[in-house]
Amino acid sequence: MQNLTARYNYIYNSNVILTEYNEGLLQTYSDNYERILPVYLDPEPQVILTLTPSAANKPLDEVIFKGQTIINDKSFSNYIDDAYMLLGRANYLKGNYFIASEYFDYTAKTYNSDLKTFIMAMNWKARSQMELNNMVYADKILDTMLRSADELKKDLAMPLATTAQMRIYQKRYKEAILLLETAIRNADEKQLRIRWQYILAQLQEKENDLQNAFINYTKVENSNAPFEMYFHSNLQRIKLKALISGYKINEDKALLTLLKDDKNFDYTDQIYYQVGELFSKEGNYIKAEDNYQKSVQRNTKNQNQKALSYLKIADLNFKVFRNYIKAKVYYDSTVMILPKNFPDYDNIVKKANNLQYLSDRYTIISSEDTLQAISKLPINEQEAKVKAYLRPKVEVSNILNSTGNQSLNDASFPNQTLNANPASGVGNTFYFNNNAAISNGFADFKKRWGNRQLEDNWRQSIRSSAQENNQILAGGNVANGFGNVNNTDSATALDQTSLEKRFIANLPVTTDLLAISNQKIVDAYFEIASFYQQELNDKDEANKVYLELLRRFPENNHLVAIYYSLYLNYKGIEEGKSNEYRQLVLTKFPESNFAKTILDPSYSAKQDELENVINANYNRTFDAYAKKDYGDVVKQADENIKTYPANDLAPQYAYLKAIAVGRTSKIDALLTEFNLITTLYPNDLIIVPLVKDHLKYIQANLEEFKQRPIALIDFDSNEPRFVNQAKPEDVKPKPIENINAADVNKSAEAIIKQVEKPKDNKIETEKPASIFSTATSNTYYYVIDVADASLTLSSSRFGIGQFNRGNYPDNDLAHKLVELDDDQLIYVTSFVDLEDAKIYEESIKGQLKNIMKVPVTKYKSFIISKENFEKLSDRNRISEYLEFYKNNY
Repeated sequence: MQNLTARYNYIYNSNVILTEYNEGLLQTYSDNYERILPVYLDPEPQVILTLTPSAANKPLDEVIFKGQTIINDKSFSNYIDDAYMLLGRANYLKGNYFIASEYFDYTAKTYNSDLKTFIMAMNWKARSQMELNNMVYADKILDTMLRSADELKKDLAMPLATTAQMRIYQKRYKEAILLLETAIRNADEKQLRIRWQYILAQLQEKENDLQNAFINYTKVENSNAPFEMYFHSNLQRIKLKALISGYKINEDKALLTLLKDDKNFDYTDQIYYQVGELFSKEGNYIKAEDNYQKSVQRNTKNQNQKALSYLKIADLNFKVFRNYIKAKVYYDSTVMILPKNFPDYDNIVKKANNLQYLSDRYTIISSEDTLQAISKLPINEQEAKVKAYLRPKVEVSNILNSTGNQSLNDASFPNQTLNANPASGVGNTFYFNNNAAISNGFADFKKRWGNRQLEDNWRQSIRSSAQENNQILAGGNVANGFGNVNNTDSATALDQTSLEKRFIANLPVTTDLLAISNQKIVDAYFEIASFYQQELNDKDEANKVYLELLRRFPENNHLVAIYYSLYLNYKGIEEGKSNEYRQLVLTKFPESNFAKTILDPSYSAKQDELENVINANYNRTFDAYAKKDYGDVVKQADENIKTYPANDLAPQYAYLKAIAVGRTSKIDALLTEFNLITTLYPNDLIIVPLVKDHLKYIQANLEEFKQRPIALIDFDSNEPRFVNQAKPEDVKPKPIENINAADVNKSAEAIIKQVEKPKDNKIETEKPASIFSTATSNTYYYVIDVADASLTLSSSRFGIGQFNRGNYPDNDLAHKLVELDDDQLIYVTSFVDLEDAKIYEESIKGQLKNIMKVPVTKYKSFIISKENFEKLSDRNRISEYLEFYKNNY
């Protein structure tokens, strides 16, 4: 009796409920046909899922009740395992994946003697773990399940399909194709079989097996598929037919014939999108953009499709047309609409946020190419070419109107609500023909937003300098970096004649100037490729740029890094090319770190460990110097120079030794050490300039130094000062300063040269909480943020002092320290404008690794105005400023 009631009163009814629930899910589930469809109608795997049970769901709660009833009241029946499977499936559909996984795990372990039950439980357990994003664990479960499934003669479709889904997540498409082909042959459920057939066609298309993909799309089209899947099968079939046959498409044929069918009205946007894709593949980018624009205009409800069209227009304008302003607008609109689970969503956001970084470098390339092309002309033709090139354009820009505002009727810009039927704009029902509606709308807008100019990014009350300059750039030639000379509204606009003179003056007419121009192009290409590779993780685009750089400049100063990057990017994809670039690194640059890393993958880690040891040793040597244990300084410096002679810190060890010798010996011994430094390390940019300055000063005052019992005497305010040293002014102590580190840093240099006159660089202890500003300042700082308050920075500050005094002896630069709760800020003062600070940043960034005696992952550097610096109160505020700095500077 328990078997009878359990089977027909509970198991049967529960399966009916689950079948009806899945059919309802099929009617409401919205597939994204621009991606490979999921094998099952389940939510996408989530990165973070809570263990909190989901909300009530009457049908699924009824299934759970029936399953629990069987377990509690029908314990003598043969359907206990089915009851646990029902509980697991119901919880799975409710989104309680962790609970579901536990039910399936219990079933698999308890009823492992029943092969079918064991395999089904393991299959559902793997699906649950995939939804929890535990892909490695799920893969192990599937491996166990497939080994057991070898003995099962039927009911293999679901396990094979689940494994295929895992292979799709892993991008192992060839294996997924084989699994799906077998699953389709074994499947009993018709709708699942049709769905898998469509996914199989998608995978074959992705693997460039166009013939088989065409066959499978045709099978789906001729089946009883849902209309949307039927439509997309037809769409893809037509597209593949064009690609297979290789014929040139015409707008009145192929895909566009689908527009005549009324049933396809809601899919008009997708038809135009696919036409745009075909034009794009054959290189007709103007036609492609036109169809993408039509796709946007005809969009009625599919926001994903609208976002994809925006993205394609943005990519075309960025990569092909080089219209960076328009590209920025479309990337921003894409990010606003695109769902966050879209593939490469993070990369699209990064591209939108960092477009200025890439566009600046493409602008450099275009500008230098233009300058070089004109410089190759005969001298008597250059001036005429420049005049023609810079002549203001008469035609009205299709991007911005004369006031810099976006035209309401311009369909080339996103977020325009245009009706597919042109006649719909006639009559008072159309918003922009209804004066009363416009008046009310403007009043509501003004009440919420105030007076805002009709322009891009109108929501922002504070703009970056790049945004503020958009109007100038839009009216000029973005590719060469020169704005519209007739822009009389801009206070900084140049007249036509001076602009032409500046352009001609920049022409690379000599060999040296041409080499400088070429180096700018090389650096720009390399930085673009590195950005695609490291920041956007777009290896294909990075490879294109690297190869273009090699084509144009087969010999350049980044050659080994380019070969190594191509070796990594092709690895696992095109092994032949990967091995080719690997051999180029090993044969052409056998002593480079890249070659050593190829031969020993742990080389980089070993080098990091070695650098940490060398830095720690240097800090110990510096501590001995600070304690005036000069004998130990000499001993430690000699040991480290002998042990690590080729290390970049060797000159700094030699300098500490020289100062220690100067503290204990006469001037001749000090001169010997200084001269040895300039001889052994001629290319050093931190110590050698400083030592040369010391030598110059000593030679000018040699007689005074010869009279001393030791070359460098400790400073004593009670003793007579030597050679024109001014008496220091009394300065009140500043609580934010690290006085000990500052004194040690200045000790050696202060004795050799005049003491720097202290400046009042008072920092407000109360930092008002407010947003950062791009307003121009009279004072800028160069800041190094060390994200560890426990580290001692005395030796690092000493290195900054060495660099400043050696490279900027006449600039009166000072460096100070601010200690926050979790961070320490070393800042160099003061720069009178942003450009001055940027010049300093460029000069020091190549030496920063040798200056800072802390792990490179612990610090970041940036430029900041004095007003913004006073707002850096904690780590969160620093992170906020770093984002602000990246977007605005």
